[in-house]
Amino acid sequence: MANRGPSYGLSREVQQKIDRQYDPELEQVLVRWILAQCGSDGGNAVAQPAPGRDGFQQWLKDGTVLCRLINSLHPRGQAPVAKIQASAMAFKQMEQISQFLQAAERYGIAATDIFQTVDLWEGKNMACVQRTLMNLGSLAVAKGDGLFVGDPNWFPKKSQENRRVFSEDKLKEGQSVIGLQMGTNRGASQAGMTGYGMPRQIL
Repeated sequence: MANRGPSYGLSREVQQKIDRQYDPELEQVLVRWILAQCGSDGGNAVAQPAPGRDGFQQWLKDGTVLCRLINSLHPRGQAPVAKIQASAMAFKQMEQISQFLQAAERYGIAATDIFQTVDLWEGKNMACVQRTLMNLGSLAVAKGDGLFVGDPNWFPKKSQENRRVFSEDKLKEGQSVIGLQMGTNRGASQAGMTGYGMPRQIL
C-alpha cells in the first residue's frame, strides 16, 4: 500500500465496500493462469505470490508480471511492451502498469473494463484489477489463436457474433408478413356490440 494514513468516516466505508468485492477464489484462478501463461514465454519463471489481496497487489505492483502477461498473448516478435525491467522507482513501476493498460486496450479490452494505474499501485481497487485480468483471459480464450495457455474453463466465455445472411427471396417473403408487433384481429368478433347511436340496455 502507498504511504497514506488511515481513512475515516465515509472514505473508510467506501474503501471497505470496495475491498469486500475482492474475490479470493478468482485470485487463485488468475495466479494459476498468469504462472502458466508467463512460463511459456521463454523468460525466467514468474515467482508465486503470497496469498491474499496484499500479496496479489505486491506481486503485480511493479508492472513486470503484467507486461510479461500481455506480451505472451502476442506472437513472437510482435510484443507490445518492448522493454520490461524491474525497478524500485515508483514512476517506472507506474509507467509499466500504464504500458500494460494501453496494450490491453489495443488487444480488445473495452476502456470501461480497464482499471486505473492507482487502483493497482496504491491497492485502492484490487477487485477492478481482477475484473480486467478476467476479461483479458476470456478474450484470449475467445480469440482461439493458440497463444492462450491453461484451462479455457477458468474464464467465462465471451459472446461471439452470429451473423445471419438471408437471400433476396427470403427478404421479399418477409415483407408480405404482418408481424404480431402490429397487433392482430384474429379471434375478434362483434358479438355483444350494439349499433352506433343506440342506448345500451342495462337489465
